Amino acid sequence: MHAVTGAGRGAGRPPAPPARVVPTWTEPFVATASRIVGGPLGRHALIGRSAFWTPLRAVLLLAVVVLALGWLGKAPCLQQGPSSDGGLMLDWRNGRQYVAMCYSDTVPLYGVEGLDSGSVPYRDSWVENGGTPSEQVRYMEYPVLTGYFQYANARLADAWLWLARQLPTLPTALPVVVYFNISAAWLAMAWLVVVWGVRMLRPSRPWDAALVAVSPLVVVHAFTNFDTLAVACATLGLLALARRNPGLAGVLLGIGGAFKAYPLLLLLPIVLVAFRRRDAATGITTAVAAVVTWAMINAPIAVTFTRGWWEFFRLNQTRPADPDSLYFVVSYFTGWPGFDGQLASGQPPTVLNTVSAVLFVLCCAGLAVLAWRAPQPPRLASLAFLVVAAFLLVNKVWSPQYSLWLVPLAVLALPRWRLLLAWMLVDALVWVPRMFYYLTPASKGLPPDWFLGAVVLRDAMVVLLCVLVVRSVLRPETDPVRAVRLRGTDRDDPDWPPLPRSRRSEPSPARNGSVSPGTDPARNGA
Repeated sequence: MHAVTGAGRGAGRPPAPPARVVPTWTEPFVATASRIVGGPLGRHALIGRSAFWTPLRAVLLLAVVVLALGWLGKAPCLQQGPSSDGGLMLDWRNGRQYVAMCYSDTVPLYGVEGLDSGSVPYRDSWVENGGTPSEQVRYMEYPVLTGYFQYANARLADAWLWLARQLPTLPTALPVVVYFNISAAWLAMAWLVVVWGVRMLRPSRPWDAALVAVSPLVVVHAFTNFDTLAVACATLGLLALARRNPGLAGVLLGIGGAFKAYPLLLLLPIVLVAFRRRDAATGITTAVAAVVTWAMINAPIAVTFTRGWWEFFRLNQTRPADPDSLYFVVSYFTGWPGFDGQLASGQPPTVLNTVSAVLFVLCCAGLAVLAWRAPQPPRLASLAFLVVAAFLLVNKVWSPQYSLWLVPLAVLALPRWRLLLAWMLVDALVWVPRMFYYLTPASKGLPPDWFLGAVVLRDAMVVLLCVLVVRSVLRPETDPVRAVRLRGTDRDDPDWPPLPRSRRSEPSPARNGSVSPGTDPARNGA
């Protein structure tokens, strides 16, 4: 480790980028908050001498605390109450899940999808709205690995309850509560992997991972659905790519795509950066590995239980614009009937699907132009954030937990503490009017205006982040990550593997000039 020394032009500020970026020197928000514990780090402080409390362990501890708060936030929905037959049931009476703002998809899906009775995902079906004109045969609606993740946890819950009957000293509860807690344990571990991955991707900025660890979105949404699994795979994929293993990166992104589709979106920025850096082999290897891995995971289910496997795609085609989308917001406030007008039950919004797809293709085309016209090859994290944000903004669905997709990408692309914490807080607080919107005014909830107004504010914050990320691509001198390089390398993007030795002497493709690098820092340990 290295000491951070040197007389700064201001109090406690060094004249050049240090070996490890110190947030109390670079972030006004963190500097102000540090007064609680004595103020910013001194200019003669020795960094990296602690035998145990390294930045990695510190941010992981913060993540554990925040995840515990997230579980406590869902705990009111795990309370038990008396049932009509004298037994126990989950107490969701009087809209508890909305009033206490503890709703999680995990709980109702346990019964709806037949996990409580041993139904096998994609093979077994159930009837929705039986005996009505909208009656429909339904199957597991999630991608393959998420479906079997739920099934495995249900069987683990069965095993725990059996063991508790043999050993009465073991704690027990309703099957759905045991199932939720087992699922939450895996989801929490997945988010710890995300924090670890972001820390490893930023050796010179280790404390940026604290933004991922303490994100308000983690408190609200880590256990709302199953998205932390896909986020972990996507983050590990980026880390594998940065560590010169594009094949493994593709495998991890393919696995992530089998949990939730969004990790596959990262293939576009990977390919764009690869071609801009004249490193096509890396991009092609990653993309091929990802597609092959996704296909190998899905093929057995697609062939064996074709109709059940197709349910995920069918549902996404037939879903109308959700209240989370800008299409619904415009329709509500203007009275516009939407692109497709009034639809019958189960009828797909064909025009809306087409418009959403075309808008996303246009965003991807704009991303390609940005990557090609930037004065330096863009950082992978910047383009990755932009493609996922564009997908969410123009999509007809933005489920609340989808915002977790953006958290590590935003931290990697734009490590501005005050700005990112403001966005994450606004996004997390959308949960409050959302819950009272679902409660409805008839049950002392809120009218849609409050929730839809919060959605617009959230989207505006994401657009602002996109603008600033685009600015950092077009003006690399404003990018805080590019200010620090790894000593002994020619890398200006810590998310991209260095070129082979035979090609390091070649000039990096640049357009409209280039930006001079900052001081090369030494590698730092955990």
